Amino acid sequence: MTEDSGRAGRAGRRPPEVRCRAGAVRAFAVPDAAPGVSGAHGDDGLRIETSRVGAGTAVVAVAGEIDLRTAGPLRDRLVETHGRLPGTGPRRLVADFAAVPFCDAAGLGALVAAHNQISADGGEIALAGVRPAQLRLLMITGLHRLFAIHRDVEAALSGHDSPTRSG
Repeated sequence: MTEDSGRAGRAGRRPPEVRCRAGAVRAFAVPDAAPGVSGAHGDDGLRIETSRVGAGTAVVAVAGEIDLRTAGPLRDRLVETHGRLPGTGPRRLVADFAAVPFCDAAGLGALVAAHNQISADGGEIALAGVRPAQLRLLMITGLHRLFAIHRDVEAALSGHDSPTRSG
């Protein structure tokens, strides 16, 4: 059997591909969206919606997979949202990851880059709704020391749960 005849027998089978895990984005609504605060619907499959909660706090709901294609837009949107928050005191973003099924190293890098820019301006990023596999990755990489991690948005806003963060 020649190599060509072996391929002919598998005509209906697709060759293996290396692909990002791009799946459907689950639609959701961000509660209490303030006028003038919008959502971003990129062609990259990532959905980011922002709602203002308090004078210096905003919730950034993220839906979709965070990978090499979507990491840059996520970083840019976090930094842009922080810059738009009113006030000169501490400003806080709560990134809701409940609808993020996958986040790779590029996504972690985007979070760190956003953290560096935002903390230099006196702000902070807290993570909420992080899935167990992602939480494990944050723990392994030591990023749980950089971000306060809360079980959900309500806990992050109320401050009643103790965030996952080690000194």
